[in-house]
Amino acid sequence: MCRWAAYLGEEVFLEDIVSAPCHSLIAQSHCAQEAKSATNGDGFGLAWYGDRPEPGLYRDILPAWSDPNLKSLCRQIKSSLFLAHVRAATGGGTSRANCHPFVSGRWSFMHNGQISGFERIRRRLEAAVCDTLYDQRQGTTDSELFFLLMLEEGLDADPQVAVARAARRVIEASEAVGMAASFKLTAAFSDGENLFAVRYATDAQAPTLYTREGATGRCIVSEPFDREGESWQAVPPSSFVTMTRQGMTVSPFEPAVAQLAMAG
Repeated sequence: MCRWAAYLGEEVFLEDIVSAPCHSLIAQSHCAQEAKSATNGDGFGLAWYGDRPEPGLYRDILPAWSDPNLKSLCRQIKSSLFLAHVRAATGGGTSRANCHPFVSGRWSFMHNGQISGFERIRRRLEAAVCDTLYDQRQGTTDSELFFLLMLEEGLDADPQVAVARAARRVIEASEAVGMAASFKLTAAFSDGENLFAVRYATDAQAPTLYTREGATGRCIVSEPFDREGESWQAVPPSSFVTMTRQGMTVSPFEPAVAQLAMAG
């Protein structure tokens, strides 16, 4: 599984979250405490928003702890909204195209989790994505395909509904090939104005998710990046988080109930 962190608030240097804290995301890349794997060395990525509607994107396949360019960028770049991710591959090769975050227009997305049996249902899920969106696919991960499914299901109109519909597609695809659905989804994504996150699993083992409100803004992370544990709030399983510059809401989340017509 992977580790990630996202921030929304006043402009800060990316290093304030990614590299400077005692248990920063870079520290978590080789010593995660709440992940299935302590080492997340299969690449990293940053997506940050500035003066343009679409985010800047930097991804590479080196372990985050050994790339001086990452530390230099984080020391120089300031942003009021950014996403950062370190990868432990559960599927798809170690390549730049498979590193998170993934970007489409103004949207950015990163994921910690897994679609079990992905190779058996990938064809069905790909068929549910229109040609225009499918042409954006660069890598081979289940995470990137799930992001495209979210866009297909109306991410621009209603983020929570889009994620719920995309999750239902995954579950129904598994059932269609005779598999019990096994799907873990702890993800963060943004439209450049707001920050969203979801924590869900088809079993009782949803990957961890935490939020914190600080002096300059709000953070949402897969694992706290400092030792101030009392200031972090765990997000319950089956929850959807919406962060704006005015506040934060946490609402129940379940895959859409309505049956969807699967291709194939």
